[in-house]
Amino acid sequence: MRTAQIQRKTTETDITLSLNLDGSGKGEISTGVGFLDHMLSLFAKHGRFDLALTCKGDTAVDDHHSVEDAGIALGEALKEALGDKRGIARYGSLLLPMDEALVLCALDLSGRACLRYSANIPAGKIGSFDTELIQEFFLALSRAAGITLHIKQMDGENSHHIAEAMFKALGRALKQAVTINAAYAGEIPSTKGVL
Repeated sequence: MRTAQIQRKTTETDITLSLNLDGSGKGEISTGVGFLDHMLSLFAKHGRFDLALTCKGDTAVDDHHSVEDAGIALGEALKEALGDKRGIARYGSLLLPMDEALVLCALDLSGRACLRYSANIPAGKIGSFDTELIQEFFLALSRAAGITLHIKQMDGENSHHIAEAMFKALGRALKQAVTINAAYAGEIPSTKGVL
């Protein structure tokens, strides 16, 4: 089983996270940030990952620390669950429509952290959630997991739809990348011999 358990405690957040890459899409998410809970539930469902995440954070200040640290914890869990990445497909990509929104997500489990994020989300807030934190989440995830991650908004007018398309696309592209490819079973998918 490709699983990980993460405990992350700082002066700003206290996070417990478990991840099963070969799950059925169960999400038990309670970050104290309602919109992030919704997005991570979509990510888990569309990636068919079992994800349990609780976060007690300083949301009285704002949501920044909880969102960023949730991204870090998820990235650490992904890295741990993948181990040496033997036999994985490594790459994943998807062009995902969500009503009028269209988002491209492409990623490489390269071990090299890189985020290229291009989006024009019309609203500064979705409910009480600061939309600039979406990029912060993806940046934290990319750095902690060592993922080359490209997220590009191709179209869209509704801020909620754009964000939802991003998290669904991430789940589905990541599922492609972590899938064991029988043709490469037992091999590290790199000419370097390490990822």
